Amino acid sequence: MSMETSPGLYCPGTAVKGIPTERTVIAAVIEWRGKIALFRRSKGVGYDSGLWHCISGFLEPGTAPERQALEELSEETGLEAKDLLDLRPGPPLVIADSTGAPWLVHTFTAVTTRRRLRLDWEHDSYRWATATKTKRFTNRVNWLDNVLEATGHLPHVLSQVQRTPAQQQET
Repeated sequence: MSMETSPGLYCPGTAVKGIPTERTVIAAVIEWRGKIALFRRSKGVGYDSGLWHCISGFLEPGTAPERQALEELSEETGLEAKDLLDLRPGPPLVIADSTGAPWLVHTFTAVTTRRRLRLDWEHDSYRWATATKTKRFTNRVNWLDNVLEATGHLPHVLSQVQRTPAQQQET
């Protein structure tokens, strides 16, 4: 998932017309004792190499976003369902990539009991940090803040986030 632009668009519901399945992904923020894990993408991946990230992956056709999130957590960190206290869905986002193409991002927070994670080939390092200190990771993917806002780890900055018409009517 290589999305190179902020802002994100918060979307009610889980389906967004016009976004093909090949641009539908999950993004999971792992939380342990009030800290979140950031992962540095390895040189072996084809995109975002060297950048700090949350756990992400393409949504396989016919797979529920929650199931895909559990699969990605297991593959990329070794976390299994038994290691999780909670898997909270956040609102889905639509984030444009560098070409302007929209990506549907299903967001999650995975609260774990495990501090030590087992990395696969997609990441070469991880760090635990408070959400407010993630801005210190200057070489992070620039859509990370959108995911952290959607999952409630960072406060929403409405000036940087486009709102849907339904959300605009709520105010």
